[in-house]
Amino acid sequence: MKITKSIFGKTNEGVEVDLFTLTNDNQLTVQITNYGVIITSIVAPDKNGQLNNIVCGFEKLENYLSPEYLGSYPYFGSICGRVCNRIANGKFSLEGKNYSLAVNNGFNALHGGLIGFDKKIWTAEIIEGPDKVGVNLSYLSTDMEEGYPGNLATTCTYTLNNKNELTIEYTAETDQTTIVNLTNHTYFNLTGGNEPILNHDLELNAKTYTESVEMIPTGEIVPVKGTPFDFQTKKKLGKDIASLINGYDLNFVLKHADGKLVYAGCLSEETSGRMVEVYTTQPGIQLYTGYWIPELTIDGHKKFGSYSGVALETQHYPDSINKPQFPSVVLSPGQKLNEKTVYTFGTK
Repeated sequence: MKITKSIFGKTNEGVEVDLFTLTNDNQLTVQITNYGVIITSIVAPDKNGQLNNIVCGFEKLENYLSPEYLGSYPYFGSICGRVCNRIANGKFSLEGKNYSLAVNNGFNALHGGLIGFDKKIWTAEIIEGPDKVGVNLSYLSTDMEEGYPGNLATTCTYTLNNKNELTIEYTAETDQTTIVNLTNHTYFNLTGGNEPILNHDLELNAKTYTESVEMIPTGEIVPVKGTPFDFQTKKKLGKDIASLINGYDLNFVLKHADGKLVYAGCLSEETSGRMVEVYTTQPGIQLYTGYWIPELTIDGHKKFGSYSGVALETQHYPDSINKPQFPSVVLSPGQKLNEKTVYTFGTK
């Protein structure tokens, strides 16, 4: 196993950004930048040993900064926070105080605001151990940044081992009561981007989902059985997608033991033989099939577009701060947030 560091580019303000390349002994390579803590690439072998990048991302920082990409922004590979997913009307109350956030997704606040964790430069420290390599990234979100109270010290640690496990660990501490919900927004395409994701098979360890109206949970948790949202046994993403206007974009409730790492699901693709299993301590997982991913021209070639990747975002439920019956996203002084997600790659 090894890890290397290189220059990924410079921001529009001239700040240098790094790229970290993690490689294990099984030809699995993960690239991560300290800009937005983005997973830019995961190169994995298929059943015949052919290597391909199996996530949506770019080879140059300038593509992540381009107006074309940001104009229909899909958050490729980034860490979303301080609060991922949606907060209804961009408003919440905490300890008797009312807070208003930027409304950046219809009437709602999405993925931490206008300049969320996905657009910040994090401080990086390389990890080299006997059984893993990785990078520890940290960021201090100051009081009232994007409208959130408290100075929040956040770390995100990526590690890769020879079991083909990519582990993402989040920690956070605050000096005022605040709200936190962190996720990684990587989009997978196990064909290496050669085909849309509609023929991928998905299994989810979820009997229920959070019922939503216009992307905001009603507060009701309802069964998946008999709906297009039933992935209790694996099925193709495209099987029932025609019944959904914009494909899948929904939070599933995991069979969850509080604080324990549990199996969340498995994405696989028959032609390549590739598969990725997801394990998490988080209570939910957002399935998003990427209807709104823009088609982009990169170095003269058209790439991406609708259904070019599928995101499996482990998280707390959307709008949890306004739904007291949901698992809490409140973090108080003296508490420490600890969450973990593991993606395990393989072939079958």
